[in-house]
Amino acid sequence: MGAETEWLESPALIPFHTFVLKLHSRCDLSCDYCYMYRAADQSWRRQPRAMSPAVIAWTARRIAEHARTHGLRALTVALHGGEPLLAGRELLRRAVTEIAGAVGPEVALQLCVQTNGLRLDEAWLELLDELDVRVGVSLDGDRAAHDRHRMRPGGRGSHRRVAESVRRLAEGPHRRLFAGLLCTVDLRNDPVATYEELLRYRPPMVDFLLPLGTWTAPPPGRVPGRPDTPYGDWLAAVFDRWYGAPERETEVRVLHDLVSLVLGGRSRTEGLGLEPVRYLVVETDGSIALDDTLRVAYAGAAGTGLHVARDPFDRALDHPEVAVRQAGAAGLSPACRACALLPVCGGGHYAHRYRADGTGHRNPSVYCPDLAALIRHVHRRVASDTERLRGRAAAVPEVCP
Repeated sequence: MGAETEWLESPALIPFHTFVLKLHSRCDLSCDYCYMYRAADQSWRRQPRAMSPAVIAWTARRIAEHARTHGLRALTVALHGGEPLLAGRELLRRAVTEIAGAVGPEVALQLCVQTNGLRLDEAWLELLDELDVRVGVSLDGDRAAHDRHRMRPGGRGSHRRVAESVRRLAEGPHRRLFAGLLCTVDLRNDPVATYEELLRYRPPMVDFLLPLGTWTAPPPGRVPGRPDTPYGDWLAAVFDRWYGAPERETEVRVLHDLVSLVLGGRSRTEGLGLEPVRYLVVETDGSIALDDTLRVAYAGAAGTGLHVARDPFDRALDHPEVAVRQAGAAGLSPACRACALLPVCGGGHYAHRYRADGTGHRNPSVYCPDLAALIRHVHRRVASDTERLRGRAAAVPEVCP
């Protein structure tokens, strides 16, 4: 880690604005691509199953302390796992009420929960509605696509229960809570058919995730160093369907961010652009971690050695990995800094850059060819439309002096 960061100048400290709380460290699914349980880091085995009331209280104090220290007026708290609903309704209520009480009414608090959907019944929805917690659900497409990966421990698929939960959320009285659907890309699935299957639930947002992998442990279908672009082509097909629709059907976050960046705007999520990373994770035992996705690199990759009972979140701002991920272009490899696509690509997701050869994360993304192909595809389409609109504007006669 030191070799990766010692060359960086000390950047300005940028406070965190999102906190991911691991309410429960276990799951009632056994997904074959899970970065929590199937990755190099197996530290989840040493975590308590659920957050204790004491850890919740300390976490609430630390969040409020961070907001006061930096004058923050808006924060996001994401309730996560494992499967967060396994923590039970009373523990979730305690977490929400203690955090809201600690930060006070002067801070706009956005609350969300990311669930696999198995337990999302009417009783849960009523509680989440009462607490004003938005809900994201993981759904990988139709039954065949979803059940290929997202299985129960005994091997049975989970699609039927999850689809019922999504319909209950999307079509019932609690639709205002619907944050969106999260779908992991599988090259075996038709991209347009997958997207249109998700559209059946009228989600306000769809988030397509690339499978987590590194140069050392590459994702399925991605041979490191090979120039083909299977994931770029898959997402480009979704882009054409989404972008070409006569009316906006939903937001596709990765594609929306790409269009924004191509037009000179900003990205809202890690993995594109050069925005600094501004979130932290609190484990069930109260330890402070960087990002669960780093578990795919090596054991301990997400750890900081900090704990909410003794350490303010400001101490994480001094962590070398945080410095790299807040340093923009200065934190990237020489190859990335020399690339014309840098302002849009941003080097790709931090976890995808890892190589176990001493270079660590100071590499381009293992998805580099895919990202380049997708960015160029989006740029061509947006540039063409921009030129066409300019032509129309130039053709309009002046009628006012």
